[in-house]
Amino acid sequence: MLYPKEFGTNPLFPQATDFRVTNKDELSGSGVLALRSFSAGELVAVINGEIVPEILQHTLQIGKGKHLLDLYFAGYLLHSCTPNVSVDMQNMTVTALADIPANTYLYMDYAQTEEVLYKQFPCSCNSVACRGWITGSLEMPTGARTIQAEAAEATGLT
Repeated sequence: MLYPKEFGTNPLFPQATDFRVTNKDELSGSGVLALRSFSAGELVAVINGEIVPEILQHTLQIGKGKHLLDLYFAGYLLHSCTPNVSVDMQNMTVTALADIPANTYLYMDYAQTEEVLYKQFPCSCNSVACRGWITGSLEMPTGARTIQAEAAEATGLT
């Protein structure tokens, strides 16, 4: 199991035989690699962690002023604008949105759970639906204008 014993022994918690938290690359950082395949609609895992009142890196929002700090699994789900998993913070579950082959990273859309992100960042998911800048669901992009201005300056359009 990826979670420490004090979290309990729920057999639906992420298992070390099924997942590994590993460094994907310098741009993305660490992510959750599925070591086995999952079918669309399949329960991937039940999640757990420490409930904290503030937004931190590796937290997922449960409600206003309530966040799940999961340094073992869910806190390392990577972002994609076309995710392959959905995270239900009321039921603390992760479900496959599409078939996920073995040795594939798990991707969620951070705006699904977060109203405000710990830190906004440029998206590198390269999906057709890419929004370009990752924010929480209630945030306006703070860095998108900066990126657009830098691009305009680089091409001499300003």
